[in-house]
Amino acid sequence: MSDRPQITATVTAFERIAQTLDTLRRLESCRPPPAEMLVHVDAGRHDCAAAVRASFPAVKVFVSEIGVGPGGGRNRLIAAASHELVANFDDDSYPIDPDFFARAGELFQHLPEVSLATAQIFHPGEALAPDRRVIGETDSFRGGAVVFRRSHLLEVGDYLPLAIAYGAEEEDIALRLIDRGRRLVATPWLRIFHNSTLAHHAEPRINAATIANIALLAFLRYPPRFYPRAALQVANRVWFSLRMGRVRGVVSGLAMIPLHLWRMRAHRRLVSEAAVAAKFALRDGAWTDF
Repeated sequence: MSDRPQITATVTAFERIAQTLDTLRRLESCRPPPAEMLVHVDAGRHDCAAAVRASFPAVKVFVSEIGVGPGGGRNRLIAAASHELVANFDDDSYPIDPDFFARAGELFQHLPEVSLATAQIFHPGEALAPDRRVIGETDSFRGGAVVFRRSHLLEVGDYLPLAIAYGAEEEDIALRLIDRGRRLVATPWLRIFHNSTLAHHAEPRINAATIANIALLAFLRYPPRFYPRAALQVANRVWFSLRMGRVRGVVSGLAMIPLHLWRMRAHRRLVSEAAVAAKFALRDGAWTDF
């Protein structure tokens, strides 16, 4: 595609100023670059916002004075986006291939029924896999490595306002899209580098929140017949944490579940039994050409 694809690129930022600027440089250096770049800076970090404005005058910057979390930031960016296709990035994630946005535009042009395409992610030290032009069905996505149709996300509503959203954020949006009959795909044709070792996932507060968020998602979306399955999901996460040596945060995560559910009760909107069953049935399958 020779023309600049009509895609908005969004970046959620907080305190990692150098990484945010590096991500924006890499987005800007894509050929072609995105048609628009938006940045949300959380928790009143005006130093980060000022650095972005100074280095990238054309980038639109939004600042939340209080912490709204990654979901709250993405809600503001999606609302402000000028284009139907939106590519989400974290402050430490960016495209590997310079024609990333051309590829994304072509994929959605060929597949008008697709709501979102989640990219293949690589972390420091990992070997790159080939960028094959194939897709596969998926039941979820990565928040900082996804391209989606803006109108479809606006139909299902906002991201949950969680300061720590692991275990709930993308799973919730995916479930709501599936409930609407939307198609979600993964593709190695879109490749993202996530400049993180994910060591922060072992922090007690993140470990605890992830456990509680799994229970929260079930409370907010699952019909009651799936509650036993939800209990197994929580138990599996606890077992995973213990197996990985992440003991700290397990007890506090289980203990915080009742209050966590109570505080978020206003967001409760159950999806259909068919949607939950369909999400459980979806597994990454064989790749197909497009």
